[in-house]
Amino acid sequence: MVPYAADLMVAWQVSRRLYANKSPNDASLIEPVREILLKVKSTIETRPGFDPARSTRRFSLMMSDFCATVLMLDVSRRAEKLAPQVAFEILSNNVEDPLGFLDRADIDAIVMLDTLLSADHPQEVLFRDDFVCIAWNGNDAVGDTLTLEQYLDLGHVMCQFNRGRTPMAEEWYLRHHGHSRRIEVVTTTFNAVPLHVVNTRRIATVHRRLASYYAGILPIRMIPSPVEFPPIVEAVQWHRLFDGDPGIAWLRRLLKESALQL
Repeated sequence: MVPYAADLMVAWQVSRRLYANKSPNDASLIEPVREILLKVKSTIETRPGFDPARSTRRFSLMMSDFCATVLMLDVSRRAEKLAPQVAFEILSNNVEDPLGFLDRADIDAIVMLDTLLSADHPQEVLFRDDFVCIAWNGNDAVGDTLTLEQYLDLGHVMCQFNRGRTPMAEEWYLRHHGHSRRIEVVTTTFNAVPLHVVNTRRIATVHRRLASYYAGILPIRMIPSPVEFPPIVEAVQWHRLFDGDPGIAWLRRLLKESALQL
């Protein structure tokens, strides 16, 4: 614990309240005040050393439910052995302005498509993935392969964030190339997509790793996509003021080690 940490924490909390109640006439002070507040917070939370075996730290991470399933399940299992008292808070990035949470240092890290991350903070690639189609095992409308005509003609299940204001990678790619799918079910989570395929003639286009995970627990099968979607890259980003935080460095290593197992 840094010297006077309790006093600094009180100062941080008071300053946050003052910042939240700022007057419109204080616009010129917003950025300088925010930077000071973040430096105070980094002083409070950054320890000179980090011992995962003894730490009781709580890390907050923001990510999609796709990453929470294929990545964080392994991270939490590893952490239980390496850092039994460390806790994780996993938040959805299906919110307005997810990067704002990082800018305010309200979260320790965010995992998202590298193309959507901020240029103001450091980032590190975790893993790459591509897309496949999935269908219910009893769907006789789909064989071992799909033609583009079949793909566009069948009913689809898809995930959508922010009521469509944030297009999914595969949907953007299809529209960009002049294709239109018949969307019959729209979910707000990636994990719900395979569930809506079961016992129907619908198909879905999902990340290969998510498809592989659910093919092991649901009666669905993976089918090569007739559309060659570009692969996606998931990366982790953390606030620049916490770049020297040994706890954040440990968290990043843990994420990378689990990503390598994918």
